[in-house]
Amino acid sequence: MTTVNDPLVVAPLLVALGTAIASLLARFDLRVERAVSLVGAVGYTAATLLLFERVVVDGSGVLPYYLSNWPAPYGITLVADALSASLLGLAGVVTLPALVFAVVNVDEFGQRLSFHPLYHFMVAGVSGAFLTGDVFNLFVWFEVMLMSSYVLVTFYSGPKHTRAALTYVVLNLLGSAVMLVAIGGLYATTGTLNMAAMARRLAEPAAYDVAVAPTLGLAALLLAVFALKAGIVPFHFWVPAAYDAAPAPVTAVLAGAVKKVGVYAVIRLFFTVFAAAEYAGGTALDYVGPVLLATGAASAVYGGLAAVGRDRVEELLAFSSVAQIGFVVVPLGVAALAPAAAVPETVPGETLAAFGVAAALVYSFNHAVAKGLLFLVAGTLADAVGSTRFADLGGLARRTPVLATAFLLGGLSLIGVPPLIGFFGKLLVFRVSVVAGAVGAGTAATLAWLGLAATLLGAVFTIAYVTRAWNAVFWGEPSTLVETAVPERWAAGRREPTATAADGGESAGATAEAAGAAGDDHAGADADAGGSVATASRTTLAVETVVVATLAVSLVGLGLGADVIVDAAAAAGEAATDTTGYVEAVVPEGGVDGVPADETAAADGGDG
Repeated sequence: MTTVNDPLVVAPLLVALGTAIASLLARFDLRVERAVSLVGAVGYTAATLLLFERVVVDGSGVLPYYLSNWPAPYGITLVADALSASLLGLAGVVTLPALVFAVVNVDEFGQRLSFHPLYHFMVAGVSGAFLTGDVFNLFVWFEVMLMSSYVLVTFYSGPKHTRAALTYVVLNLLGSAVMLVAIGGLYATTGTLNMAAMARRLAEPAAYDVAVAPTLGLAALLLAVFALKAGIVPFHFWVPAAYDAAPAPVTAVLAGAVKKVGVYAVIRLFFTVFAAAEYAGGTALDYVGPVLLATGAASAVYGGLAAVGRDRVEELLAFSSVAQIGFVVVPLGVAALAPAAAVPETVPGETLAAFGVAAALVYSFNHAVAKGLLFLVAGTLADAVGSTRFADLGGLARRTPVLATAFLLGGLSLIGVPPLIGFFGKLLVFRVSVVAGAVGAGTAATLAWLGLAATLLGAVFTIAYVTRAWNAVFWGEPSTLVETAVPERWAAGRREPTATAADGGESAGATAEAAGAAGDDHAGADADAGGSVATASRTTLAVETVVVATLAVSLVGLGLGADVIVDAAAAAGEAATDTTGYVEAVVPEGGVDGVPADETAAADGGDG
């Protein structure tokens, strides 16, 4: 039986919002503010994991939470099912280590100014988007998330960062305007904003006097907006510059959690809501499937090819994120080609649609942890050496073996080497196309094989750019800059601290000059912004190394315990494609708390 108003459903959102407000109130003392922020992040991760345990592990099903006990579709509803709980758990796993890293990585002025409240408002936006049960509040939480991230992207305030932030802001504001227009159209057409009620009315348009045809065009507008939020080709323009400009821990969260909001919205709206409607004898998935497949394949190939030619670690990782989102979207597009097709018992899910969603989620877990780890490694390199240009680096494997091992594990997980979680994610992505090609026919089968070819080509590019980055940064002979900044093997505890901690800043100045002489614009920008160009203390580098080492170990742990991730993804796939179960849990036929469904139907056009 569905539990109504379980407070655990709203706990992640309340903790994130409460921490953001508490951080604002604690700005009188940076130590207090940091403590509040860290405690709040721990509480947020605990809340997300408890919700994951309740919904996914215990199999509690769909848990709605009706704010102020106003039942759907009259009031605002939050919904936790296996899909939203899995992605919330992912957000909790990524945001905590990123914040610990930020406490030592972001300069004191920045932290005192606004970093912690903005960070937690961004996390609140992510959480609200995963939990909301109606499309208007999805827009609201999108805006909460984006407004915080606008400031965080331009945090260092240099010309490069301002230009990146301006692109990010303009494109996302344009996307938000289009999203608002589409939501208004959906309300005018269906008479509701609640996603469960909308799915019911689209499935029974005659009973609710709904004109279905216009909603297909409105759904296309929403798909473009979600593709922009997720950074899918051809809506990826903001990704490289924004990821390159933001502080390393912010970029880790942007790639690990914020991007997944766009993916979640695509799954929820198209596999749960619009999948219930019929458009000229087909469903929305029949139209959206080829589009998702084409854009996902283009992302995997273009992003991978562009990453191969980059000259700095952050640039390479930014274009890699464009490529990796392709591996998440392609299985969704392939699954949409024949969503009801039966699949072998050896794969997660009972239908191709559920299998595709499960594969996308397993790969999302891999991408979130691995890419978050790699961006934090890049941030540690910037602090330790003062440059992330390939031309300035080399030979770091012998001087920083822990950092080198962490980068290697992150790269291998992106490639898909066992026993890392990336192996299982990539295997499932490939297998979705194989199964779809085998069970499909005609154009659908051809498109499925093309999807497989695109992901295989993207996988080859992944091997190429990970190998190039490893060789340039960690292999070979140390460069002059590396010898100056990292003179000894500090992972063994024998490294003397560089820069200010050791000599009051003389060596830091020398390193910064060396970086400037090498033409490192990024290092120069960091220096202009008061950042830490090889000025990090021993404590800072130690904390950063512990964080990246922890994430690297977790990658291995997730791979060894992949059954848990795959089972959770399978449950999420079933939840996302079970429109009837979602609708009955949120807006049951018998009504909620004494409000009969008949009254809901009678109030058509006046809810929301």
